[in-house]
Amino acid sequence: MLAAISGYAMDGFDLLILGFMLPAISLSLSLNPSQAGSLMTWTLIGAVIGGVLFGHLSDRLGRIRVLTFTILMFSVFTGLCAFAQGYWDLLAYRTLAGVGLGGEFGIGMALIAEAWPANKRNRASAWVGIGWQLGVLLAAFITPLLLTYIGWRGMFLVGLLPAAASFLIRRGLGEPEGFTRHVDVHQGLSFAARLKLLCKDAATTKASLGIFILCSVQNFGYYGLMIWMPGYLASRFGFSLTKSGLWTAVTVVGMTFGIWLFGVLADRFARWKIFLLYQAGAVVMVIVYAQLRDPMMMLFAGAIMGLFVNGMIGGYGALISDTYPVQVRATAQNVLFNLGRGVGGFGPLVIGLLAMQFSFVAAITLLALIYLLDIFATLFLLPKTQGKEDTLGAIG
Repeated sequence: MLAAISGYAMDGFDLLILGFMLPAISLSLSLNPSQAGSLMTWTLIGAVIGGVLFGHLSDRLGRIRVLTFTILMFSVFTGLCAFAQGYWDLLAYRTLAGVGLGGEFGIGMALIAEAWPANKRNRASAWVGIGWQLGVLLAAFITPLLLTYIGWRGMFLVGLLPAAASFLIRRGLGEPEGFTRHVDVHQGLSFAARLKLLCKDAATTKASLGIFILCSVQNFGYYGLMIWMPGYLASRFGFSLTKSGLWTAVTVVGMTFGIWLFGVLADRFARWKIFLLYQAGAVVMVIVYAQLRDPMMMLFAGAIMGLFVNGMIGGYGALISDTYPVQVRATAQNVLFNLGRGVGGFGPLVIGLLAMQFSFVAAITLLALIYLLDIFATLFLLPKTQGKEDTLGAIG
């Protein structure tokens, strides 16, 4: 659990300090808004590539071994970001760091699914999801304090610390029994064979499409809100970097509580019904939030919005683990979630374009519509079963 949580915390820490540092990086390297936004987008595209690659390698070679390698890759290229001299070399470092980050979510979720009993899989997966929020909270508090003194280059070096901690935690860990029990089956499948298992029949294809939609909407909404909201609060209400950090922290606290609550409710009740509850709450709260004008109200409403908008991620790891057999589990986790994250990478770009064309309020209001797509996917595409023990067979 510590290995999985620390890895995902590192993921959240890295992406959020980048969001906070974009103005400083843009000023230092003379980047235009499109170039600055592309640093985030290409980090997420790199994560898609890494997710596909490392998911397969994790199913073939082992969870812990591949997780350790992803940390080393992320560490090297995050450190190199501190020495970037222009847009193109920084873009290359960010993309390759993203490749390293791409394996974190899926491999960690597969590891937890094989180490915890199936009837507690939702809450265990939710705890891993909370790791991201812990990383984001750390970024929200540390960046305003240190950025003024050590600059954006120094912050990239600070970003190495969570990676080092995660690497140390994983040293000496053995592979979970759920993996080693079927090691011959794992090693016998090619990459193409694993991908085919995600669409091997009509039921599996429908489930994969539904999960892809959920992951896309989740990431699109999350990045669209979290990357642009601090800048919007600064321009609209004159928030300082510290106050914007406070807004982020309060919103993330709401997200953290929402993720924890999702895991508890999904283990007790039908998971698909909890998804519907959260998706409906997201539609309502995003629309309500877009109409607010009082900064204090936005602070507290942001926590409630965060509960619904990001709380759903508490169920994704368990949903995918329950849907696919053990020999393709990490591949499914990483391919589906990171493809969704790739779509989500365009969230900041689309929100920015809509804000320029209309207004930020209109852009956020339109964002609510994507959660209606989530509701459709949950009702008509997702499997309704959960809590199954590990098998080598197909989904039911």
